Formats: sequence, C-alpha cells, structure tokens
Amino acid sequence: MVVELSGMVYQLMKTVVTGASGHIGGNLVRTLLSQGRAVRVLIHRDQRAIDGLDVEIVKGDVRDLASLYRAFSGMEVVYHLAAYISILASEWPRLELINVYGTQNVIKACLHCGVQRLIYFSSIHAFTQKPLDVPIDESRSLAESETDPPYDRSKAAAEKEVYRGIEQGLETVIIIPTGVIGPYDYRPSHFGQVLLNIASSKMPALVDGGFNWVDVRDVIKGALRAEEKLASGDRYILSGHWCSIEKLADIIGEIVGVPPPPFVCPMWLAQAGVPFVSTLAYLTKKRQLYTKASLHALCGNRSISCQKARCELDYHPRPLQETLIDTMQWFQDTGFIL
Repeated sequence: MVVELSGMVYQLMKTVVTGASGHIGGNLVRTLLSQGRAVRVLIHRDQRAIDGLDVEIVKGDVRDLASLYRAFSGMEVVYHLAAYISILASEWPRLELINVYGTQNVIKACLHCGVQRLIYFSSIHAFTQKPLDVPIDESRSLAESETDPPYDRSKAAAEKEVYRGIEQGLETVIIIPTGVIGPYDYRPSHFGQVLLNIASSKMPALVDGGFNWVDVRDVIKGALRAEEKLASGDRYILSGHWCSIEKLADIIGEIVGVPPPPFVCPMWLAQAGVPFVSTLAYLTKKRQLYTKASLHALCGNRSISCQKARCELDYHPRPLQETLIDTMQWFQDTGFIL
C-alpha cells in the first residue's frame, strides 16, 4: 500500500524498531504510526516512551539473537537504534557488547529473516573530530584510535559491521545525527538532562564549550526520506546548529524565566575538576554529566556539514530556538519542570 502524507510518498512496509524506548525511538514510532504503518518494537526494559501506542511489543535484547529472530520475523524494514550511550571511560566492555556485537546480531537477524531494508543509526561521535579547521562530512574517517572515547570507538566499530552486512547483500542506509534534543524525551537523555538542569537552576556553573544540536523531529524526517531513497551503503549526516553551552543557557533562561548560571568554567579548569566531579557523583548517586569524554565532545569540530542530506533528502533543520521552546514546553507539560 502506498500513501501520500505532507507531500511525501510512503510505501507502508511492516517495520520494526530496536531502541524504541529511547528518545529518537519514541519519536520515530509515533511518526511511523502516523503514516499508518504496522509497527513492532523490540523492548528491553523501559517502555515509557511507547506506553499507550498501537504497537506490537517483543521483549528482547540485541545481545540475544533468538529474540531478534522473533522481532524481525515477517517484517520488511528494521530501524536499528538500540545502543548503549556512555560518557565513562571504564565502560568499553559493555559498549562493545551492545553497540558492536549487538549490531552484528541485528545484521544476522535481518539476513536470516529476509528483511528488505536496514536503517542504521550511527552517531557523529563515530567520526574523528580533527582536524578541527576542516568541516566534517560523510568522507571523514572513523574514530578508531585508542585515544578516542570508548563510546566513539564503539559506534565506529559498529559502522564497520554494518558495511560487512552490506557486502552480504543487506540493503542499508546509515543515519548520522549530531546532538539530538526535542520532545518525548522520557528518560531523559544525557542532552535532555543537561537542558533540564539548566531550566531547573540545578547547574551551578557552565562549561566553556559547545555542540551541534539537532531537533529529533528533523532527524526522523531525514531518516524516513533516506529509507525511501535507499541508496544502499549511503550515509547521511543530519546536523543542526552549533551553539555554546553558555548561549544555550541564555536561550533556555529566556524561555522558562530563570537566570542562567553565573559562572562559565574554562575548559582547562573543567578538565582538571573531572576526578572531583566523578567522586561527588559516586558519593551522591547522581547521574554524572561531565566526564573526560563529555568534555572532549564539547571541544569537538564546530563545523558539521549536512549538505549531502540537504541536496539528496531535502533536509532542512529548524531553528534551534524553536526546538528549545518545544522541548521546554514538553518538559513542563509532562512534569519534568515544575
């Protein structure tokens, strides 16, 4: 069955989403359902992001090949978003198990079950950031050095597994978002937690750095267009707008009516303070947001090109302020911000 929605033509293929309980996954499932697709989701534990939605739920884990066979059986398209995100240097074994070997399993299951298309979600962290004075595009090399953060290396290694799947005949396109923010962030994500801390005046100081932020809804739209185009083996960077943490806090402060933190910590001081912040987070059992890896990301390349996606997918990221207004409204509506 083929339908046209908002000027876009979709073939309603039976679709399964791994990582449906995450930020991107919850938004993707809602969009797929709005198209009239039959959607099956692979859920490990948390399913708040899809509660009440008309989906078929399969309990499973990307580390369990048998559960992937159950989830993928009879399906035509797989969106593989399930991944472990970590900013801790000590978590390579878990990152490798879930992100690398889990992706291997997804590819095996796709080939075994006769899946027609795989849409794999990578990350801008899978790329090397240097040289910083050269814009990052799809030709940038992968982050494979031992000096790269563990999460970055895990996503780079997973991409290599995806290309092995392509060599075996699995039609695949790779989506590469930057720092994803936006509504339906139930957990919340690491980036969502930073926004919440700023909006709730729980961040005593900011760090002198920034990131490229993109709206989750724009990422979903780009991914769906890439599925339709499906030039197997293609990869698309879906970036947004670079913004410093200080400017981000100013915008959020204007939206929710709170003053931004008064102190901006120089990067050298933030890096020196990582061991103390780590100890404090351990003692207080609070989520650690600033680590060596997260500070590394805030010092990354400021110029990330989405020109290929603009030309081939008609991709146009919305203004950052619009994203932040909608995100803050959703956090307020759902009780994250009181």
